[in-house]
Amino acid sequence: MGRFHYNTLVKTEVEDRVLAHLQIVIGNKLKRGESFYFTWRDDPSVGDGRRAVWIHPSADLDFKYYGSRAPSINRTWLEKLAHAANSTGGLFVMSEPADDSRIGSLETI
Repeated sequence: MGRFHYNTLVKTEVEDRVLAHLQIVIGNKLKRGESFYFTWRDDPSVGDGRRAVWIHPSADLDFKYYGSRAPSINRTWLEKLAHAANSTGGLFVMSEPADDSRIGSLETI
């Protein structure tokens, strides 16, 4: 289970595999200087609501992984997440689709 921190005030627990895919999509958007919304559901322990943050190139982001191995990356999932990030609704965590075209791990990309 990893953790996503935004501007040191907002944090949420995210599985390492999901977090690796989010890191790639968010990193690619920010490399191009693009801002966007990132939305997720809060855990029931903190109110079971929904949170949205505006991600921008000067935001302080921290991706903390608890596992020692980098997960393999699902190209189809990356494409779906990137498509969401480019939409007016913004990036959100979605379930992983089946994909046979793994493209390595976060460490090799």
